Amino acid sequence: MELSNLPLISAITFTPLVGAIVIAFLPRTAAQAIRRAALATSLIAFALSLVMLVDFNPTRPGFSLVETVDWIPVFGIQYKVGVDGLSAVLVVLTTTLSWISILASFGPIQERVKEFMISFLILEVGLIGVFVALDLFLFYVFWEVVLVPMYLIIGIWGGSNRIYATIKFVLYTLVGSLLMLVAILATAYSYASATGSWAHAFDFEYLRSFAGTIGFTDGLQLFAFLAFFLAFAIKVPMFPFHTWLPDAHVEAPTAGSVILAAIMLKLGAYGFIRFAVPLFPDAAHTFAVPIIVLSLIAIIYGAIVALVQPDLKKLIAYSSVSHMGFVTLGIFIFQEQGLQGAILQMVNHGLITGALFLLVGVIYERTHDRTIARMGGLAGRTPVYAAAFGFFVFASAGLPGLSGFVGEFLVLVGTFATSPWIAAVATMCMILAAAYLLWMFQRVFTGELSEFLSGLGHHLSDVRPVEIITLVPLGTLIVVFGLFPGLVLTLVQGTVDSVLLGAAQGSPIALYPFVR
Repeated sequence: MELSNLPLISAITFTPLVGAIVIAFLPRTAAQAIRRAALATSLIAFALSLVMLVDFNPTRPGFSLVETVDWIPVFGIQYKVGVDGLSAVLVVLTTTLSWISILASFGPIQERVKEFMISFLILEVGLIGVFVALDLFLFYVFWEVVLVPMYLIIGIWGGSNRIYATIKFVLYTLVGSLLMLVAILATAYSYASATGSWAHAFDFEYLRSFAGTIGFTDGLQLFAFLAFFLAFAIKVPMFPFHTWLPDAHVEAPTAGSVILAAIMLKLGAYGFIRFAVPLFPDAAHTFAVPIIVLSLIAIIYGAIVALVQPDLKKLIAYSSVSHMGFVTLGIFIFQEQGLQGAILQMVNHGLITGALFLLVGVIYERTHDRTIARMGGLAGRTPVYAAAFGFFVFASAGLPGLSGFVGEFLVLVGTFATSPWIAAVATMCMILAAAYLLWMFQRVFTGELSEFLSGLGHHLSDVRPVEIITLVPLGTLIVVFGLFPGLVLTLVQGTVDSVLLGAAQGSPIALYPFVR
């Protein structure tokens, strides 16, 4: 039987849910069995995603492995899932980071192991669902599913200030999500009014075709785009909607920080590429310049604030604000190299920043401290750890030959073709990235061993085999994508062409009638 006849996408999406149900029936005292069941489940989802990737044909137009079942027929709502190149890449990234994060949590998570693993597996369901949903209502359901388990992961297993961080995270996300729901309903109603039927009113493929032919009214485009923008900008997070991120990162357990940075931040960028630009191309062009300005501010602001952070986790969190600014910049310059670079940077950021948070978790497990000023001289006591940290620091700084360089370079090339001045500003900010990363590395790893670390004695050990297992796949992919970026770019080329073709049909809307 061919894969196209099998519900492969549903299997990938709901395998973690099956695992969560199985774990729910295991006794709490069987912590090791629970951990192994969670890891096995995530590995099965990972293996299925690799099967999907092998079967995926990037030259095939549209979406592949599409599954459609009527859900609420009276309103045209369907369970419809499928993948294109962008979805396929992000699904594999999600399943890869999920099993790595679960394995990394074996040591740190000792309390309520059962509840943690169930929450984490349900989180994986929501994340994969967001990337494969082809019905806007279904997309919203998966979008909201992500919120609950992350709330629990931070709120129960987080640090001392976890309640404040969790409430802030939920409030920010919920405001944007509810406005997006209103925009989804308005978009479906507009389509139904124009076509005279609710059939396919939430179907992304039909809505995209409608947007490219008849098109939504200017008023709807402006409102819906702004609502989608707020939801996606909070998730990215773009300046000035970023303030929830450092608190959430600092308080989250290591596995939560990894998924938050590596995958959850990509939901916003994915939403821009998948929904906001194709469905509302005129509004996208209308607000492109302000979004580009906010992206530049994020790049500069994130780098400067990271430069003065005293906490390792906060430094990496603010670096995410800066790096994700390159992603939104690449999307809204509406240029081929820029969009290619944005997508590649989404993947690169997931691998690199995920690894950096894993490494911060390694030292925190030994010292129970992340204060940079209390570190120093770690290279002498933990040489393998220092070498691994240095590798990922250089990858994050954009060293040629590693994947972090290629994504930002393509964004800059595309930006230069659009505006050399904008490209110049973004390029100068890469110097700041090197500054805060290398200065941090110098303070933590070089010189004499600090008095604080000296007092830890034998507790200050080098990386363990399990920790190496979590880092090696990420390091390998960073080298492979740095040397052969075409592996990703070939997969996503169809998505890039489709998005830019739709964007090319758009033109800025005159705002005067709406603001007078």
